Amino acid sequence: MGKTVESYRMALEAEIGRWNGFARALRSEEKESFEILMDACRSYASAGSNSTNPILFEPMALSIMLQQQINLQRLEKRLDDAIKQLPNQQPRQN
Repeated sequence: MGKTVESYRMALEAEIGRWNGFARALRSEEKESFEILMDACRSYASAGSNSTNPILFEPMALSIMLQQQINLQRLEKRLDDAIKQLPNQQPRQN
């Protein structure tokens, strides 16, 4: 009989669980940030399950980077919008 492969979501939660010692060693404000990063991994679990890479940490890291990039782009847009509201100001040049 063949071996059943656990789902990506189950493997992801197990991997996040293996980081519990690391998370416990963080200060409270750092723990909150850590949980936000782990939630980013969970948010992109469907995409991660479609990756063909057997190393679980790689789609996790990419999920975190993707969420950070989205946050950065949102902040840049808000900054540009705020600058446009100032008299005689132009948006930043990238």
